[in-house]
Amino acid sequence: MSKSTSTFHGMTRRTVMHGALAGSLATLGLVGAAPASRARAAADASKWPKGAFSEKTQAGAIKALYGKTPEASDKVSLDAPEIAENGAVVPISVTTALPGVTSIAIVVAGNPFPLAAHYVIPDGTSAAVACRLKLAKTTNVIALVEAGGKVYSATKEVKVTVGGCGG
Repeated sequence: MSKSTSTFHGMTRRTVMHGALAGSLATLGLVGAAPASRARAAADASKWPKGAFSEKTQAGAIKALYGKTPEASDKVSLDAPEIAENGAVVPISVTTALPGVTSIAIVVAGNPFPLAAHYVIPDGTSAAVACRLKLAKTTNVIALVEAGGKVYSATKEVKVTVGGCGG
């Protein structure tokens, strides 16, 4: 009796079956991790700065988020267009080489609720974020970086020509 030597793209049936088994076992391992991930997400949700996102002034949002006044720094890089042709989708990015960054926030002074984004930066992670924001009108965009117990900032005016929160 001869042994079957059928192949699938150069792989034997045995290789394909081993791969399928390994994939199944990996999936089972991920299923077991799901409850832990949900528990971790629930714990992180309790740290969500709801009060800061509810503030209606720039100063109020910054105070609710950090409890201190930020210090302007050339070590915080805020990349935003000078003119946003569509205020509904304005690309914003923030990077810094400051050591010990724990969070990055973006405040849009002219929006009804100025705190637009807040990111927790895990230890050992590159301190860089990017997003697209909706701007109500021509306004200052402020990047806030918390590092080493201090808050640093960079500001840029973005001129909005169409769209935005206000229409």
